[in-house]
Amino acid sequence: MATNLEKWTTEKSADLYAVRDWGAGFFDISPKGEVLVKAHTETGEESTVSLMDIVSGIRERGLDLPIVLRITNLLHERIRALHETFRRSIQKTGYKGDYRGVYPIKVNQQEAIVEEITGFGKMYHHGLEAGSKAELLVAIGKLKDPDACLVCNGYKDEEFIDLGLYATLMGIKCIFVVEMPSEVDSIIARSRALKVKPNIGLRIKLSTRAGGQWAESGGDRSVFGLTTAEILRVVDHIREEGMLDCLKLLHYHIGSQIPNIRDIRAGVQEACRVYRGLVEEGAPMGFLDLGGGLAVDYDGSHTNFASSRNYSLDEYCTDIVEAIMTALDDTDIPHPTIITESGRATVAYSSILLFSILDVSKFEPPEIDEPLPKDAPEALVNLLYTYNAITIRNTQESYNDALFYRDELGQLFRAGRASLRQRATGDVIFWHIIQRIAALIKKMKHVPEEFENFDVITSDIYYCNFSLFQSLPDVWAIDQLFPIMPIHRLNENPTREAILSDITCDCDGKIDKFIDLRDVRRTLPLHPFDADADDEYILGTFLVGAYQETLGDLHNLLGDTNVVTVKLMPDNTFVFEEELEGDSVSDVLTYVEYEPKELYTCFRRKAESAVRAGVITPNQRRAIMDAFANGLRGYTYFER
Repeated sequence: MATNLEKWTTEKSADLYAVRDWGAGFFDISPKGEVLVKAHTETGEESTVSLMDIVSGIRERGLDLPIVLRITNLLHERIRALHETFRRSIQKTGYKGDYRGVYPIKVNQQEAIVEEITGFGKMYHHGLEAGSKAELLVAIGKLKDPDACLVCNGYKDEEFIDLGLYATLMGIKCIFVVEMPSEVDSIIARSRALKVKPNIGLRIKLSTRAGGQWAESGGDRSVFGLTTAEILRVVDHIREEGMLDCLKLLHYHIGSQIPNIRDIRAGVQEACRVYRGLVEEGAPMGFLDLGGGLAVDYDGSHTNFASSRNYSLDEYCTDIVEAIMTALDDTDIPHPTIITESGRATVAYSSILLFSILDVSKFEPPEIDEPLPKDAPEALVNLLYTYNAITIRNTQESYNDALFYRDELGQLFRAGRASLRQRATGDVIFWHIIQRIAALIKKMKHVPEEFENFDVITSDIYYCNFSLFQSLPDVWAIDQLFPIMPIHRLNENPTREAILSDITCDCDGKIDKFIDLRDVRRTLPLHPFDADADDEYILGTFLVGAYQETLGDLHNLLGDTNVVTVKLMPDNTFVFEEELEGDSVSDVLTYVEYEPKELYTCFRRKAESAVRAGVITPNQRRAIMDAFANGLRGYTYFER
């Protein structure tokens, strides 16, 4: 953090928030101190637009924050990068197979996302993965390219299988991935009943395990997939049924967000040995599906930390291609078509959650009222002495004394031997002691262990207009880290250290862990906030396109936010492609089985009873009913 004598610059903000490390070239800061988004347009030119300009456009159209902002170009960029990088690796190594990307619909099922992926992805034969009947219906309806793959994972009943077989009949390259041995009989029976030849894949449980949040997805005891013994029993069964020629694909999945490239290589090497064995058993094969795992570098550290990755996209693609070649080139087995189900890496960058700050609880204790009254308890007198005696040499002793005397004063208060005012004075002095120690800590070369959390103790609380449980559920559920930063004022020094609180009535509705290139920050540097200022203070949470919209819940009946989709144009402008209004209060009430009209009727009866009782006038009843009706129509979040 710069001192008051240093001039703050946008370069310092870029370093502080690491925007160029996690931004993958898509985000930067303008000389005005605003976050920029940069991407190629449909004509191939790069376009640069300020997020604040987009927010202004959103405001002019009558929509309130919080908003999920989707940027179509970033979705295109990620699809293009994945396919072009695999293409270069295939050409460079002399690989004889192809690459087919597949998007798992579960990562973000929103229609606009799936429509954009299948539309733009058609030129690359980018397919879809479905894990339920609902997702399968979406995939059949939206897939636009007969050369793209439709991979069917998950549990499959007869209706699911029939839908997939009908898709095959219509020319869609649909592949059933067997998760359990019992599914094989159903696939065979329904294919014979419908007279449609199925494409069958097998999911193998690899012994390889990956690090990170989803390590349990792989390994011998993972939930999904077949053991090697089960694989061979299924192969023998399919052979006996005269359908071994239907076995086309081997699939595995060792985890999402795999941070270490070594685990990816190990998984490919083990899978290739199984693939080789299946070909030797007489199966034609042709596809090797690596599942997901391509990580997003959320913190920009380029390490094997759970929220990062220690490899580039080039290294990922080349290592996969080379590992397959190494495993198969001493045989006459053709190189398979590589499939990856990269969902997170495809959609994460394309969405940003934008929200405003409503208020701040500052760590600024009131002034100490000196001198103390003559009847002040000794514990209170000792607290004040401790405050006045603090130096950088005795900070630990002073801290321990402050804790002791504050506890002693609390005991006196509970026993009725200290007044409420004396207790309050003691708290004020104690927090001044903490504040002074915090200032001295910044001058220390070695910070004692007991002072490591002082940044949290002395931080402000910034109250934000959004629901963590609705918009960022992974922060609460699995401690996922996302880049968070102001989208303007970045040419000013962010002098406050803060944690973020949402507007739910829940102590878990807070963010107190933030990205850092070396570790996890416990506070976020922010600018001073003035609630009376005309301009909003707006923060953005970036890389939220994967899972967050789908997993959100209705905690405190705070519903879906507004959603705006924009496309960047060649002249550094943007167009609004789609606007979806978030849930109204009436909407969320219906989700939990209330009938808004019935609630309105009940409220009207209460209001009329109040008129009859002389509590309110008829004119007051009209104003009250208007307020109730407006409340039902209103946004579930704070409205300006």
